[in-house]
Amino acid sequence: MTEDFRYMQLALALGRRGQGRTWPNPAVGAVIVKDGVIVGRGWTQAGGRPHAEPEALRRAGAAARGATLYVTLEPCSHFGKSPPCADAVIAAGIKRVVSAIEDPNPEVGGQGHARLRAAGIEVDVGLCKDEAARDHAGHFLRVGAKRPFVILKLALSADDRIAAAGHQPVAITGEVAKARVHLLRAQSDAILVGIGTVLADDPMLTVRLPGLEAQSPVRVVLDRALRLPGESHLVHSARQTPLWVMTSDLAEAPAAMKLGAAGAQVIRVPVTDGPPPGLDLKLVLSALAERGITRLMVEGGARVASSFLTAGLVDEVWLLRGPDAIGRDGIPALDTQPLSVITRSPRWRAHATEALGKDTLTVYERT
Repeated sequence: MTEDFRYMQLALALGRRGQGRTWPNPAVGAVIVKDGVIVGRGWTQAGGRPHAEPEALRRAGAAARGATLYVTLEPCSHFGKSPPCADAVIAAGIKRVVSAIEDPNPEVGGQGHARLRAAGIEVDVGLCKDEAARDHAGHFLRVGAKRPFVILKLALSADDRIAAAGHQPVAITGEVAKARVHLLRAQSDAILVGIGTVLADDPMLTVRLPGLEAQSPVRVVLDRALRLPGESHLVHSARQTPLWVMTSDLAEAPAAMKLGAAGAQVIRVPVTDGPPPGLDLKLVLSALAERGITRLMVEGGARVASSFLTAGLVDEVWLLRGPDAIGRDGIPALDTQPLSVITRSPRWRAHATEALGKDTLTVYERT
């Protein structure tokens, strides 16, 4: 069991390499071991293909016969854009499969494991299932709840502010924390902000870590009235990095056509009377899931963060706290809500804490 655990931990680590790059497919990891030697490793490749199992089998070659496969999610059993992974495992002569968790996708749902067993392969399910469930939470939610896994990122001053008076941007965290945020962006399928953040900061919302620039996520803007300026960084870069603008089904067509001509995709969703009034966030998430998004990072601003929390649509909160205060005139982190709705609520628990230079990261997960 100790050896099984070690190899599954490696498979989980390999799978995480694909986070943010494999959507709409889950980021799976696989390890093939024979006589105590790793003969093949694989993870789901960019765009979702090849899957982890055939990638590991390709690297193992003939050594896969009689070996054990460790995989973080049940091998698929259906024909999609690729043949069933279960069939590839059988054809390779794998003797035993250790699978972390069953795939809730109704096209799989235990059928992959059943097909392997029917072929005479020993199948063990459940090792490191809690870790696998965390890693594949976006896939599970997209299949079951028709929405992506939502991570809310908040960068706060020592006095719980996110900007100076008048929404003026101010440096809150240092370079180490900023690099950590950019890594989270690279591991996300999409990043979402409100139009207020765009008008105040004119952000790029790309990944600016050396070697990871190509892993920038889809940029999503909530823009009910289509106020997104054509001269903004987001619009100017829409042909290089995807830009999706979520707007009301009543927004004017000429503005939508201009954004479309610049390379942005305009997606219309109904509005809600609130509280607070605005685009229906459940339908926003449903529209993103329909387009394949499994992991969504919500980055700003205060009203958007508060709205997602109020709607119960946040699964994880990344709270980065800097060492300096901004002052009473600064903008509160959650609009009209106190930060205690996260930090002192039984609905949330601190899952991990990490020092990032002079700053601190605390990750909260829903209970």
